[in-house]
Amino acid sequence: MRNPGETDTETLLARAAQGDQSAAGRLLVRHGARLHRMVAVRMDPQLAARVDPSDVVQEALLVALQRLPEYLRARPVPFYPWLRQIAYERLVDVWRRHVHAGNRTVRREEPLKKSDSGADLIAERLLAESQSLLQRLIRKEMLGRLRQALADLSADDREVLVLRHLEQLSTAETAAVLGISATAVKQRHLRAIRRVRRLLGEGLLGGGK
Repeated sequence: MRNPGETDTETLLARAAQGDQSAAGRLLVRHGARLHRMVAVRMDPQLAARVDPSDVVQEALLVALQRLPEYLRARPVPFYPWLRQIAYERLVDVWRRHVHAGNRTVRREEPLKKSDSGADLIAERLLAESQSLLQRLIRKEMLGRLRQALADLSADDREVLVLRHLEQLSTAETAAVLGISATAVKQRHLRAIRRVRRLLGEGLLGGGK
């Protein structure tokens, strides 16, 4: 499944590689909304109370603009996973400045939410993607059952659901982020969906895209 605008991204990358600064700027800005979604999903609650995700995204885009020439020379991974990693690093840095620096007793440096803490968001997303489910069960009850089912998944399986359903990454992008093959992503995603279906009862959720 190709993301909308993927072809445009390739065109802008080609122009940026030829020295088109306008294309470089457009290339980064066009992915701002995706980065904002990622940061909002991953941001620790303590940090969310102090920092707007947009500020993290702006920092990330500035860093990316500086590093773009180096990326264009090698292009080691697809563009968005590369950009996302920069935003991730910015989020870690901001967390350390605003949260960890003020609490030296914190033993676990955990700037981003664990995927299990995003169970509510995953449940909402899966419900939204399954109209037949909404027709059969009361939403509040279903959310509770989904949260429990997601809590019973392995961390790896939850993470692939976060990447695919919350961050809305493509299979190729998810593979790049996780450092595994596209085939492995599909298998892990299917395994997670099947596991959730078994925990909820057969026929309650459709397969993943």
